[in-house]
This record gives sequence, structure tokens and C-alpha cells, in this order.
Amino acid sequence: MSTDRPDASAADPTTPTPGPSAPSPDHTASGPADTGSPEAEPTPSAPGEDATPDAEPDPAPAADSGEEAGDGEPEPEPDAVPAAGEAGDAGPAPADSGEVGDGGPGAEPPVSGRGGVGESPAGSETPAVSEAAAELAAQKVERERIARRKAERQAPVEAGGKLSGKAADLLAAVRAVEGGEKPPALYFDDAPAAPRKAVAATAPPPPRNPEPAAGPTPDAVVSVEAVLTRGGAPAALAGAAATALGEDAADLLAEDPWRLLAVAGVRPAQADGFARALLGPEAGPADERRAAALVGWLLEQAALKGHTALEAPTLESALAQYGVPAPAEALERAIGDGAVLVFNEGEEAEAEEAEEGEEAGEDTGPVRVLVGLEGYALAEESLADGLARLAGGFDTPADWGGGSELIRAAAGHGLVTHTGGEAARAEPRALAAAARELGLRVCLAAHAPAPDAVTTAGLLAGTEGPGRDADGRFALDLLIVLDAPQLDVETAAALVESVPDGARLVLSGDPGVLGSAGPGRVFADVLAARACPQVVSRVPDPGPVGELVSGIGIGELNQVDAPGKEVVIVPVRDAGEAVHRTVQLVAESVPRAFGIPADSVQVITPGHGGSAGTRALNTALKERLNPGPGRFGGFDPGDRVVHVPSPGRAVPATVVSADARGLHLDGAGARIVVPKDRVESQVRHGWAVTAHQAVGARWPAVVVVLPGDAAQALSRDWVYTAFGRAERHLSVVHGVDQALAHAVAQVPPKPRTTRLTGLLSALAEAAREKPGE
Repeated sequence: MSTDRPDASAADPTTPTPGPSAPSPDHTASGPADTGSPEAEPTPSAPGEDATPDAEPDPAPAADSGEEAGDGEPEPEPDAVPAAGEAGDAGPAPADSGEVGDGGPGAEPPVSGRGGVGESPAGSETPAVSEAAAELAAQKVERERIARRKAERQAPVEAGGKLSGKAADLLAAVRAVEGGEKPPALYFDDAPAAPRKAVAATAPPPPRNPEPAAGPTPDAVVSVEAVLTRGGAPAALAGAAATALGEDAADLLAEDPWRLLAVAGVRPAQADGFARALLGPEAGPADERRAAALVGWLLEQAALKGHTALEAPTLESALAQYGVPAPAEALERAIGDGAVLVFNEGEEAEAEEAEEGEEAGEDTGPVRVLVGLEGYALAEESLADGLARLAGGFDTPADWGGGSELIRAAAGHGLVTHTGGEAARAEPRALAAAARELGLRVCLAAHAPAPDAVTTAGLLAGTEGPGRDADGRFALDLLIVLDAPQLDVETAAALVESVPDGARLVLSGDPGVLGSAGPGRVFADVLAARACPQVVSRVPDPGPVGELVSGIGIGELNQVDAPGKEVVIVPVRDAGEAVHRTVQLVAESVPRAFGIPADSVQVITPGHGGSAGTRALNTALKERLNPGPGRFGGFDPGDRVVHVPSPGRAVPATVVSADARGLHLDGAGARIVVPKDRVESQVRHGWAVTAHQAVGARWPAVVVVLPGDAAQALSRDWVYTAFGRAERHLSVVHGVDQALAHAVAQVPPKPRTTRLTGLLSALAEAAREKPGE
């Protein structure tokens, strides 16, 4: 591993500047480190906000750190918004930039953060439903199937009213409440017996123009505007409120003003101001409507941080910090009203243990009580049912003629997990090839576009892959999912429910990378449940970069021998120098030293904001690599961008042109047309991205930028993911002193509260006790 000393010359990986050796990642860098993470400055309080019980409370549990929730979602620039309510009351607050782990209860990322990266449908002359809309429709069908399955089991989950929605279509309206600086981190950072004849995969449908999903009626929006105006809230929120609450949104808001929290970007202090303006003195902290809305809002905020449920004491503590008197009683009312669901984790096992304990006179200990929203509860239970169904699908192994450990495991079981690094991805590909030779219908699905694979999002939307049979299931015999850690619980539930009986599912991925942008930790939970065979690859990642990344995975930041300058450390003193050196590396040093063109060099940084975040870096890189006036909504032909057709999906693309239909992009050879009214919310420059946007993809060369103000955003899984995106060369623009070594050694991924492990373990145990069923 070589080190360059910062100076005015170009940052050339092959020619370190003469002088004292600069520190390696686990030594002190040459400049002082700033404090805080990108965009983590407090949001100025609105007048009177300090006097309310909603002044941002100090936190409860932590969750994943470092990235924007659902990273991959373009982030509109904040606009100033007038305060709502009476004098001294806070109006609907600006939504922050929304990085996972560096927002609090008020952190409203622009998207819910579903996983799955895929290409957007390309443009055509015939208007059609967008891929994003098709995906949402597919998920709606799967949710209906989930409900039917629960009814058939005669164990329905108690339904409750949902308090909010998270559609990406709200982004344009939410911009009206976005502005100001980002608040400090507060909350929840915390086989068929005989092979069937192979059939040709159904060709994807022709390219289509993305069309906006149907919104609320004009009359509904006008009615909501009137209510918002009476409460002093921005009228621009009317569309988002009507979409979230339905055609009766105006009546609902007039009756219960705190339902304004269903709109992304609105925080409790602002909902309180709105309620006081409408209801007068009777709107107080003890109002039951306020408590019910806060319960749902807190659970939605937790979901943005990856949790599918929260422990009841944690939720009660959060309610108390928001000034709710008797929070335990408030939570009980919300449960009784069906707004949320309650679960006793391991309830059956605890009951059995209690009986045994009573006989022995022993204390069995407390039961863990979890509270969650209905949608995530249904998804988790459906996912557990589907995985158990596939795991119990085969009594005897099929004769696949031997082969690798993974092939043998898949031959004998309906559900298999496979873990390993980047080099290990060859093993599931070999399994797919072997299964095709046997005449099986095989589909390989990945998070990001990959050779010989469809995207998970495209498979669910029906725009890629084998299509579905008459029962709505995938027409296949073997589904292999790469990048399984990127599956959130809702995507995984829809995917597993679509795998037909008698088919096999292999979940493959690297457990060390960042988790899904959406709620859940599906791959980790399946591994923890040990309900199916687990194949661990022994194939090491090659070269100095592979050696470095492998060490990071076990908490060690090692010096590696890089004779070909495969790994270079570039120390910097401040963010301005970090930007300068990054541009030099991308535009000059890496292309000259390794023959890698600038458009094959990817920059990765912890956040979007700050003086060395993606926005600042993309501005500098555009000026150097493709200068222009930005005449197409800030973009010019040749600009490198990422396109986000739906929440949590980031598709690399290049700007081609623009016309009356919108902005034309080239995404991996597919033409994409983004309508003019969606360009600002769905497209952003892509020379520099965050690690969540980069996960699932690799580039010949990667420049990881670590400015001093990013120190608090670093964790082992972030560093592992960012460094692991490099194939041939990795440059680290290093300005975080000892924070890098500290993050690798002592900041493991933060836990997420989920129910899947317990649900799947219970089903597996029941299947073992009743082998004949």
C-alpha cells in the first residue's frame, strides 16, 4: 500500500511525491479532522418550537449509519418554507437530506428505501405504465396474496389503519417543506423429481416511457389546500397529503390535524403547530389523537432506519420524550385501536418454557414485546411462510451428477444460502449453468444490472425475466438471487411468494456489505435462523484490493503489499483539498497510470452534503470532465448520472439529449426517457455516489473520499462496501485521521430490530417435529 503526500501536484498513484511518508489508513493523517458527519448540523428551530414538547428528544436505539435512506434517491435542493400555525408555532419543517443513521425522528429521507437496483424502461412512442408503477402494482398483488394466505391459516393478523405512505411520487410536493440544515442524529440509528424441459425466457417488453402514477383528484387537492391554509401550513403540501390520506384527506385533517404526519417531511413540532392553529387551546400533548399519530410516525421513522418493529419500552420512551403523558397507556390505546400490532417474540416457546419452569420452580424470564406496523408484519410473516414452504419442498435429493458443494446442496433442498466475497459470485453462476444443462428453467437475479442476470426490481415488475404462470408465480425451476443482503422485507416477501411450489431458491451474497436500504435484514435473519443448508465459499478475493477488503471484513485494517500501486493512500488536510485531489485522480492520475478511462473511475463518499459530499464532488468533476451550462434541467449531453425510477434504485446512465418528452439517458445500452417534471427528483449527477448507491456494482478503479467531517459516518460495513467496489485499483483520499482504523476495528454494523429469525426458526422447528406433514 503506497501513500502520497499532499501537495499542489497531481495525485499520481505511480509517483509518490518525495518527502516524509504520509500515514497509511491506520496512522494519523496530516491534517486535523473536522467533527460531525456530512449534513449533520442542527436544524434551526422555528419560533416557539423550544417551548413545545416536540423539541427534538434525545435518542432511543441506533440503526445503520452513513448513508441516505434508500440511498439512490435523488435529493431535491431545499427550499425555504413559511412556518405554519400561530405566532410562535412551528410550521411543517424542512425535510432533511436523509442519510441513514444521521437523521433523527425528524429525518425524513425522500424515499422509504426499498432495495433493488435495475434499469428503467426506455422511451417509446406508445405511453405505458412505468416500470416503477408496475413494480408497485406487483407488490400490491402480493400483499393481497399475503392476506389470503393468512386467512387460510385461520390466524389472521389484526388489521389496523395505516397512518402514512412512502411513495416516491411525493418527492415533488415534499420539496415545499425541505430546507435548512440537517438535524443531529437522534433516533433509531438505532425440484421437480425429473428435470423439466427448459423453455426460453420471455423477452422483456418493448421500451416504454415512464408515466406518473395516478394522483388525487383536483377537487380533493383543493379541499386539502383550504384546510392547510386555515392551519397556516404550506398549500404545496396538499397533493402529498391527499395522496397519503386519500380522497377524504381534508375531512381527516380537519378532524385530526396530527394526521399531517403522514406526509413525508412533516415532523411532530410542525404537526403540533398545525393542530393548534386548527383546534386552538384544546390541542395539547395529552390529546389521544396526537399520541396515536406519534406511534405510527415513530414506527415509520424506525422503518427508514431498517427496523420492522420496535420493543415496546423503546417506543414508550420515545413517546415520553415527545411529551406524551402516560406513554404506556397511549401505546395500549394505539394497539387496541388497531393502529399498530403487538407481538410477543417467541410466544409459543416462552409458553412451553413457562410450563416447564413452573414445574421445576424456575423463573423463565420476561417475554420480549415488539410493536410494529401492519404492512411490515404481514410481509415478515408471509416471507417466513414462503421460505419454510420452499425449505420443505424436497424429501430426497435430485441426481444432478455431483459437482460443487453449492450444486449438491441445491440438488437436495428447496432453499439454500450461499455466502462469499466478490470472487465467490462465480459459484452461483456455475450452479445456474449446471441447472440449465439439466434442462431446468433458471433465472439469475441481481440488485444492480449484471451480465447474464436480470434485476430483482425488473423481475418483480415483469419487465425482465421468465414472466409468470397462470397462478401468478414465476415460470422457473431455480431462482438464484445475488446480492441477497440488499433485499428488504417487502421485496423479499413479494419475491419468495412468487416462487412456485417445487422450485428452488438460492440466496447468495456477501454478509459484510451494507444492508438493504429498506426495512429488514432478510439475508442475515435467514442465516441466523439456520433453517436451510448454508454454503460458505472458500474462494478468496484476489490481489491487494481483495486482501485489504478481506481484512476489513474481520475488523482489521492491514497494510498490504501493492507493487503495482493497486492501493494508494492520498492524505489530505481539509475538504477543499479532498475535492481537488479527487478531481486530479479521476481526470489525470488513474487514467495515465493504469490506462483506465475517467468514465470507468467511480468516486464514493459517505454522504450527499458537506463540502466533500456527492454534490460538491459532482460539481467539481463536471466542471473538469464535461463542462457546460446545464441547459437540460442542470444537465448536459455526456453528463454521467444516476437515474432513480423508483425508491432505492440507482441506475448508472449518461445524458444523451432532451426534448419535449423529457431527458434522454443511455443506461447500459437501454434508452431511458425521464419526463421533464421528474428530472429534478429522479436524476442526479453520478461521477460521485454514496456506498449505498454503489453496492452491487464494481468498477475498474474506485476513489473513496473520506473528508474530515465524515469520520462519524464511518462503520466497518461502509468501509468494506466502499473499498470492495474496486476491481483493479483503489485510491483512498484520506482525511479522517484515526477514524478509519477505529471504524473498521470497533464500529460494526448497527443492529436492526426484526422478527424474521424467530418466525422462521419456529416454522423450521415445527416442520422437524412433524416430518410427515
